[in-house]
Amino acid sequence: MPKTHNIVATTYYRTFSKSYPVLANIAPGDTVVTKALDSGGQDLNGKHLHESGNPLTGPFHIEGAQPGDSISVHLWKVRLNRNWGYTSYRLGLVALTPESIETTYSSHYKQDLVRENRDDILPWDIDLDRNTVRARKPEGDTNNLEFDAVPMLGCIGVAPEGDFTPTSGPSGPYGGNIDYNQIREGSTVHLPVYQPGALLYIGDGHALQADGEPLGTGIETSMDVEFSVTLHKERQLTGPRVETDTHIISLGSQPEFASALNRGLQMATTDMVNWLVADHDFEEWAAHMLVGMVGTYDVVTVAGSMALKIPKTNLP
Repeated sequence: MPKTHNIVATTYYRTFSKSYPVLANIAPGDTVVTKALDSGGQDLNGKHLHESGNPLTGPFHIEGAQPGDSISVHLWKVRLNRNWGYTSYRLGLVALTPESIETTYSSHYKQDLVRENRDDILPWDIDLDRNTVRARKPEGDTNNLEFDAVPMLGCIGVAPEGDFTPTSGPSGPYGGNIDYNQIREGSTVHLPVYQPGALLYIGDGHALQADGEPLGTGIETSMDVEFSVTLHKERQLTGPRVETDTHIISLGSQPEFASALNRGLQMATTDMVNWLVADHDFEEWAAHMLVGMVGTYDVVTVAGSMALKIPKTNLP
């Protein structure tokens, strides 16, 4: 019988490593109920439990998972659990034209407003009852920025191949700090397995984030997460995929600044063609035509990854 594991970590990590003690052994089909810190290492009570830089909850050892397999992580709940978050105070300069940068306003706002020794952070209020987010605007400003919250996970991934131990800053074929706003409640994330047990990590909750994460942050906050995992034997993937109620999505997942966005687009498109042929009974020419007619591209990170979405209504 599937089990439910209620787990709150006491130790967090900032690398996707095969070497850390396992937080929990879970069987395929088991449910995990857990929590994730915000990117600055604070929990739902605002207590600092780890240094900043996307601390990760995990690793979760998936019973039976071996290199060459893949796992599907079903995100049953990705829920806000506190009434505040924060963003950068200015768009990342990589999102702007070079000639505009000299006249762009300073990223310095208020010292120690959100975190000690930081002056480039804007706080946001989160209304848990109304599921909204609202910027705490600077004094005298007349702009009222309030939006519906759409909680998501920035980090989800497994221990990579070999001895590679990337930090929780970049993304790659193992997942990582993907920062894709479609990785949210109700979505499924498919990941390759490189190490025995897969060694799954999650973290970096955002209350809301635009396509591309142009600020370099979402509204960073802590999160309640519930998920289960399905294991697929001998189903090797070349990188992460996502499914929502409406779309299948291939990710060209790569570290920011590793290459231009066109490389991420090529990776996503190639994987989608392979997915349509292998799992959805398309001949190769038909997969090319489907992408060419109904495919939609998302910028996942402004200097790194791309996604290609195909509506499920167009699948057999």
